[in-house]
Amino acid sequence: MMMTQAPVIEYEPGSTPVGYHRLHPDVGINFQCNRFLQLIGPDALEEIRAAASAIGTYAEWIETFLALATRAREEQRILAGAYYDRAAEFFMRPGDARRAPARARFLRDIRALYGVTPVNVPYGGAALPAYDLAPDGPPRGTIVVTGGFDEYVEEGLPLLAATCRAGYRVIAFDGPGQGGALEGARLPLTPAWEEPVGALLDHFEVTDVTLIGISLGGGLAIRAAAFDDRVRRVVAADVLDDFLECLARQAVPGAAPALRALLAARARPLVNLAARLAAARKPLADWGLRQGMHVTATSTPYGFFQAARALTTRSVSARVTADVLLLAGTDDHYVPSHQLHRQAAALTRARSVSTRTFTAAEQAHNHCQIGNLGAALRAVLTWLDSLAPENQPSG
Repeated sequence: MMMTQAPVIEYEPGSTPVGYHRLHPDVGINFQCNRFLQLIGPDALEEIRAAASAIGTYAEWIETFLALATRAREEQRILAGAYYDRAAEFFMRPGDARRAPARARFLRDIRALYGVTPVNVPYGGAALPAYDLAPDGPPRGTIVVTGGFDEYVEEGLPLLAATCRAGYRVIAFDGPGQGGALEGARLPLTPAWEEPVGALLDHFEVTDVTLIGISLGGGLAIRAAAFDDRVRRVVAADVLDDFLECLARQAVPGAAPALRALLAARARPLVNLAARLAAARKPLADWGLRQGMHVTATSTPYGFFQAARALTTRSVSARVTADVLLLAGTDDHYVPSHQLHRQAAALTRARSVSTRTFTAAEQAHNHCQIGNLGAALRAVLTWLDSLAPENQPSG
């Protein structure tokens, strides 16, 4: 059972969103500032705004957020301190000696604040950390939540707690390549997401679930639903039907077809050279390559891109028979908008397909609806209500 006084994402109609703010001129850094602001809450806006004004490099990001974490903990602001440590750790390189301690502080404090302890789910000779959160009364259903690329399941506790408050049993986990499964069990990312999802459903003995995938998890959830009919409803938030396309877009807009052709031709030297040039030109590309190789347990950019190439739903979408909800933002700087329409069109056997696009007017227009997570949760809950047997047309 979770701590009832821990902060949750507000999702009721009329709730005031935290909003998506211009905090830094760099699009990627600005998104990350907004990401952690969303999770901490509006009281952190001016503190993060001031911090962002002093950040010009990723090294400065790390130092700034480590200092914010220390100050927040000294002031007994446990939630802020935990997320500031996670923010600092996010841009640390895999070999950075500060990384493991920052992660440990984040996990210690966020778990204590929400009163949760992970359950180890057996998987491939190792274990996946998971949380099984029960609502106060009889559950309206079971929702399974999977995160995205290199995400920690604990990051979503304010959102998971809100979903639990809405009456659902919530099971959330780190799969291979994520959080404790990566850093603790050394399990690299796999495209076969039906395997960790299947292990989770077996362990908790559930047979009728809604699977929500966040960020890259949106594509991974579609993959799992294609192979496991215990997933009766699936939500992709965001869509992310082709990870390689998103990666190439971050490095050089429009580069995806050329990169795909080089990978198909197994042009290892050319791919590695192009990656090195992109990394030298763009710090985000340099960080992304190093982190990507860490998550996928590959040793070269070529190896990472080949692993990313497999993270697509093109060959499996037509197998999905569940009800599907696809969420997207009009100004998602990670995922191109055409992926929403492409994914919807590919779900030819789904029981139903619904889409929801969020706008700047809702403050939910960017990746994963950062700025107004409450609106995204409200859309999911409304969709689930519409699928309830009592709300289906008769005869």
